[in-house]
Amino acid sequence: MDFTQKFTKSKLGDFADLVNEISGRIGFKVSSRGWCYLMEQAGYIDKSQFDKVENAINNCRRQGILPVDFVAEEDARAFSGVEKPSDGEVEDTLKWMMSDVLDGAKYYTPDWWIGEEYYIQVLVEKIDLKTLFRGTCENYHIPVANAKGWSSILQRAEYSRRFKEAEEMGLKCVLIYCGDHDPDGLRISDTIRKNLEQIQHVRWGDGEDGYDPSDLIIDRIGLNYDFILNNKYTWIDNLITGSGKNLASRSHPNYKLPYLQDYLKSIGERKCEANAIVTTPDKARNLIDDSITKYLGDDALGRFNLKTQAVKAEYAGLLEKTGLKSIIEDLI
Repeated sequence: MDFTQKFTKSKLGDFADLVNEISGRIGFKVSSRGWCYLMEQAGYIDKSQFDKVENAINNCRRQGILPVDFVAEEDARAFSGVEKPSDGEVEDTLKWMMSDVLDGAKYYTPDWWIGEEYYIQVLVEKIDLKTLFRGTCENYHIPVANAKGWSSILQRAEYSRRFKEAEEMGLKCVLIYCGDHDPDGLRISDTIRKNLEQIQHVRWGDGEDGYDPSDLIIDRIGLNYDFILNNKYTWIDNLITGSGKNLASRSHPNYKLPYLQDYLKSIGERKCEANAIVTTPDKARNLIDDSITKYLGDDALGRFNLKTQAVKAEYAGLLEKTGLKSIIEDLI
């Protein structure tokens, strides 16, 4: 396709065919912005055409050429309270629920962290990274969230509370962070800890106090300079922040600070957004897996599986002991 030409309806159809084909290869949804990086990495566009591709994706969704849910979206805007009528009859529901009792161990969640040395949570800068990392994090029972810039007070308080509870269990707490390669992103360890210190004196409605992050291990991964070069990710030729201010401008209040001057001297007036990592999904998943097993060890999944099997065995024993297993099977 020629991305220098105007996108007529027929060309939007050709564009939709192309992104559908690419989507089938990568196997997960990315945001509209993420598609710009995929198209650039595949050689279809350059940086100057990012807005055009993003607009084309959204136009295809609006016009029904692509499914409206083709891209990954934040769930913050999702409706709650939506009810869907059940399939089948009430009797079918009763049979299903009785059958489910026989497999009820799946509803019991053990404390995965008893006996562990570390407790981990993951924070990412873009929704595409959350989509990429979610499966791996779920395997290790690790919470993952999109900070989307400076995270909200409530988000910080929620993951801080989990860290506090873990430290009270004697665990060492680790926050793995993957974000943009820019001046503020590279000093994220300092800024995250500072942001958590700002809310360490909060009080929850149930009386629980805040969390002191002094002992928190903050591990920034991915989108480091060598990682960007090795994977040929796209550089954005400016240092404009989400608020619209230019860090490279002499009028910016941070311009003379050492961290910014060091960045300008070593990297220049450019940055790499975290979305770029979607262009190498296998390497991205390896990155998060390696970062987790660095703390939990290579046998963590095996340890977690033993806890799952123990719950299943105990549950099966209770069904036999109470006689519920044979009663339910007869009823069904």
